[in-house]
Amino acid sequence: MSFSDNELTERQEEIKERFKEERNYWSSLYGDLLCLDPEYLDKYRELSAQPWKHGELDPKVKEFIYIAIDCSTTHLYNKGTRVHINNAFDQGATVDEIMEVFQLASVLGVHSVTEGVPILVDEAGQPDAATGEAAEEEERLRQKFEDERGYWSELWEDVLKLDHGYFEAYLDFSAHPWNEGELDPKTKELIYVAIDVATTHLYLPGLRVHIQNALSYGATREEIMEVFELASVLGIHTITDSVPILVEEAQKRGELPEEL
Repeated sequence: MSFSDNELTERQEEIKERFKEERNYWSSLYGDLLCLDPEYLDKYRELSAQPWKHGELDPKVKEFIYIAIDCSTTHLYNKGTRVHINNAFDQGATVDEIMEVFQLASVLGVHSVTEGVPILVDEAGQPDAATGEAAEEEERLRQKFEDERGYWSELWEDVLKLDHGYFEAYLDFSAHPWNEGELDPKTKELIYVAIDVATTHLYLPGLRVHIQNALSYGATREEIMEVFELASVLGIHTITDSVPILVEEAQKRGELPEEL
């Protein structure tokens, strides 16, 4: 029997049940923490439950937000991704919708370009202004981006000027969930907000763009604040990944019992 399988005290049972009531699930990821420091877990429960008490976003969308920040390449917390996929299914999500969340989050790598290009331009100089057919091609691609992604940002201007082919390939890649997906535009933009504001990324230029886009699709200030709150608890993964290691090593040394 593992440490977290020990019989719970009345207080531990109370905390566990309250967590399940307010967060709509329980995971074994919290088992060792519940045994070692139940009061800390209860304080985390209170913090993480705040956006669930507001109810601005649909519960399914909340789970999409958790999936997006967990599956992002800057985090890749597969344990949490699994938990929240199952929670999303419980809220009525489909395989196609969750796949779309993955696709939206997968564009994060382009920030290597959008952050790198301004520095390149500062150091190497602006590319020559396009003329003739090249200028027509740039205008075609700007319009295509606006048509397929629903916005244009100056973040893309120098990327477009430096490499038409890369720009169009990225557009076709990133536009796929917009052309083929099932999620509404507001939810898509809220997912972008989540992955940009996540502690493991904090891509502020993109965050501003996608807040503006979300507002244009009808998102409210309160809904976007709720996305921030959902993303803000990412730090608990320090606990859920580290406490089991602490328990394992402490048991080897006899600092904790194998069971009570």
